[in-house]
Amino acid sequence: MFPIAAQAQSQFNLTQGVTEISQRVYDLHMTIFYICCVIGVIVFGAMFWSMIRHRKSNGRKPATFHESVKVEILWTIIPFLILIGMAIPATSTLIAMEDSSESDVTVLVTGSQWKWHYKYFDSNVEYFSLLATQRDQIENKLEKGENYLLEVDRPLVIPTDRKVRFLITSDDVIHSWWVPDFAVKKDANPGFINEAWTKVDQPGIYRGQCAELCGKDHGFMPVVVIAKEPAEYDKWLAAQEEIQRKAKEEEQRLLAMSMDMTELMDLGEQVYLGSCAACHQANGEGIPGVFPALKGSPMALNDMEGHIDIVVNGKSGTSMQAFGNQLSLRELAAVITYERNAWGNDTGETVQASDVNAYMNE
Repeated sequence: MFPIAAQAQSQFNLTQGVTEISQRVYDLHMTIFYICCVIGVIVFGAMFWSMIRHRKSNGRKPATFHESVKVEILWTIIPFLILIGMAIPATSTLIAMEDSSESDVTVLVTGSQWKWHYKYFDSNVEYFSLLATQRDQIENKLEKGENYLLEVDRPLVIPTDRKVRFLITSDDVIHSWWVPDFAVKKDANPGFINEAWTKVDQPGIYRGQCAELCGKDHGFMPVVVIAKEPAEYDKWLAAQEEIQRKAKEEEQRLLAMSMDMTELMDLGEQVYLGSCAACHQANGEGIPGVFPALKGSPMALNDMEGHIDIVVNGKSGTSMQAFGNQLSLRELAAVITYERNAWGNDTGETVQASDVNAYMNE
């Protein structure tokens, strides 16, 4: 759950946040807001006082004058001093926000259509984080939950009381990684790396989302960060390293094994519905003019190598993303087999994990 302070904040003001930087940003925002309020009261107060006090119906005669060097100097110097007064704390805060040096933990954040990938430097832990909101809630078949569209299957986990640096990039279009409680919002640009950092003082769950229009599922790309106590975080990281090590060993063991058509089709259907159906539709007919049909597709019926290539490597310049680094070899083999035999395609051909592995290592 969110810390109580974060929950109690007004929806009509800037998020106060839970880090030192977010508090500095909030304080700066409020300081400048109050300065603007004072200026507004003075300016509009003078205007309305002048209009009421010197109105024609009150018998006032309009004054005739032209230019005043003193007034012009005054209304130039005063705004200049106000701007300087605001620029000094603003510059100090911006410099602090950009200072990601001497970090304790570094995480590579990569945006994809439409998910986030997290890779921890100095460890062998990396994974994708996908929207976990049920499709039935999105389609109004179920009541929407408290964190509707702001829940994921695998949140980013970071330690409290340690400086965490984020290296933010993208492998397709421009995204933006935004967590309001951290005062972190950085664009993820393909081919470039932006830096940000945070240091969270208290454990909790903090939510955000992609803040850059990045395609049809932009609204389904949430960010969830769990801050754990350092000892708990270290324990979690060690457990994840062990899980991923065993998964790689198991995958290598399975390369020597073959799955029958039933196993491939069952697993392939699960993978297809979770990763492909949003674009190509559950019936394989796609969306004409937008996403190509797989049902009756010449590639799915004839070109096995091309089929493996496009699933593994994606297709540049389109929404077809690369799944080679998102799915296991078994899942890749299963979904390709499924696409070649579902919806009446019925090629009778199977693709094994060893076939995908051999193609990826050519």
